[in-house]
Amino acid sequence: MSNTTPAKTAEIPSNKSSVATTSLDQTISIRVSPNAYFIALFLATFLASFLVYLEKDFFALTLLAAGWIILPLLAWTDRITFDGRRIARTGFLSGFWAWLNSTKYRIKISDIEQVESQALRALKRGGNVFYRYRTTLQGKGLKFTLASGGEDYRRMIHKVLPLLSENTLDNRSIELRDYLAEPKETLMKASFAKIPSADVLESSLNEFQNPVRSLRAHHYAGKEVETVEKADYLRQLANELRLSGYLLQALETFRRALLLNSQDAWLIFDFARCLNSFAGSEKSEKLRRTSIAALRLAEKRGQNDGELLARIGESYFQYGDWRRAAVVFKKAFEETQTNFRCVRGLAEIALREGKIAYVIQHFAAANRLAETPALRRWTQKETDYFSLLNADEDYMEMEISRVNLLENLENAKKTCLKIAFIGFPLIILGLITDELTTNIGWAVSCIALTVWVGLLLSLNLLSARVPMNFADED
Repeated sequence: MSNTTPAKTAEIPSNKSSVATTSLDQTISIRVSPNAYFIALFLATFLASFLVYLEKDFFALTLLAAGWIILPLLAWTDRITFDGRRIARTGFLSGFWAWLNSTKYRIKISDIEQVESQALRALKRGGNVFYRYRTTLQGKGLKFTLASGGEDYRRMIHKVLPLLSENTLDNRSIELRDYLAEPKETLMKASFAKIPSADVLESSLNEFQNPVRSLRAHHYAGKEVETVEKADYLRQLANELRLSGYLLQALETFRRALLLNSQDAWLIFDFARCLNSFAGSEKSEKLRRTSIAALRLAEKRGQNDGELLARIGESYFQYGDWRRAAVVFKKAFEETQTNFRCVRGLAEIALREGKIAYVIQHFAAANRLAETPALRRWTQKETDYFSLLNADEDYMEMEISRVNLLENLENAKKTCLKIAFIGFPLIILGLITDELTTNIGWAVSCIALTVWVGLLLSLNLLSARVPMNFADED
């Protein structure tokens, strides 16, 4: 049975292909990340406690009841929906805000300009890391953030992302589109493939310390008729394990796939990204260097594959190696002459280096290569913005001041929150000792939280760029 399992399961369609048969008429939805509501609930509870301290019990009880009844209800009904054509945000607050601004909080799927995903390590247990994913879809000045946490997120990802141009998605969004699966099903598939548990694999961690040498030493491709198919199936399974947080099992699955087909550059690329994720969770510099070496090997094996080189360049950029990323982007563009991702990557590198003229040049080239109206609109907007920065010193000075102020406000916000938390122990200590300590604690916490809320609102206002016609109007 174990010999036939890989061949049979290899015929199972991937997430991407299965979505193609899904009806677009079925509306799906996901709850908006409740972080903002948690902040509001925390502030309402704190203020109610302060009113109790001031002996304003009626107002305190009213505020506390309103906060703990209304805010959870608003959070529960605040959802992002997709009907196959448009993404919209529903709920009382979003509807009220849209009415107040005379706008509609929805966007056509064809108008999405960028999709970026972040992976946050929520919990680490042995060789397993439990990730929380946040996927942001942007277009026409609107932003929708999808937060993982259940089947709704997976359904939304599988329904929306395959409908978008791949050049709209970043590396991690592409991986989520292709490999995000239900963790229990993924573990079941790993069990059928006889992949050991993380507890067993922890003792064999040294096998991943120098995988590049083993990749050069072993090459079994072609040994059996079904070798490549088995390697492809193992690659799919390994990526599903990686995105589900089962990193040690993912590495073991990649190792087995590489033994079957060590010349596959895409397989080595995926393995390198998995190893880098594991190095980050283990805080191991040695493993991080090993992952970069594997990435270099994938670059060498895939030197004639422009699409792969573009993805490798994005990985270098993500890992902070801008110089190597620029080299790979240029190599990929020379290979294809039509690679949008490479030109966009070169623009982002030039921006980090402060070379505005090159940023304009690369975004203009990306605009010519963009295959969708949304990408053409976004690249044209970036070209106009950086052209104005380069031509108008007053506008550049305003934007530099805005960015510097944002950074200062962000640091000040963190400091205020720390000061507010310092006041809480003083409040508790004062209840035991003397009233003066309690007064000091309340004063410190109230002032710090008031400033923190003000900074939070200021950050939201300053996050948008200065309008390009602002200098002319002035």
